[in-house]
Amino acid sequence: MRVMDINQHLQRKFLVVVDGTPEAHAALRFAARRAHGTGGSVALLLVIEAAGFEHWLGVESLMKEEAQDEAERILTECSGLVELLGGEKPVTHVRHGHISEEIAKLIEQDPSISTLVLAAGSDPAGPGPLVSSIGSGRAAIRIPVTIVPGHLTDDEIDALT
Repeated sequence: MRVMDINQHLQRKFLVVVDGTPEAHAALRFAARRAHGTGGSVALLLVIEAAGFEHWLGVESLMKEEAQDEAERILTECSGLVELLGGEKPVTHVRHGHISEEIAKLIEQDPSISTLVLAAGSDPAGPGPLVSSIGSGRAAIRIPVTIVPGHLTDDEIDALT
């Protein structure tokens, strides 16, 4: 019989998908402020999607290396913001593959992740492909999803959290 920790719901881990865009900054700030305010933590995920140069081995290798370097730079910058906002150093993940699949895999592998925080794109064309995919139920996400409007300012996010 599995014994459930009655305080487990208090130990929230907010997963933020980051990519260096202004919208991702809004989601990151929201999650960092919520984690700080609730005694939770933040996990960051950056997914490197295939570039389509598999038949050019030299080009593919160089592109993967550059993408990995850029991912590490973005994660370092995002981690710094989380810590600056009063949180502990977040757990970071770099994955290779399709973004919605990698999100679902990480959530399945880490049962302590309690909330996925995404930012909707501020483009009039729509919220963005990831938010649309998850919102439509096409992605197998088993936890609550918080969608932060990507156009919110830092002050507006702070007022919400």
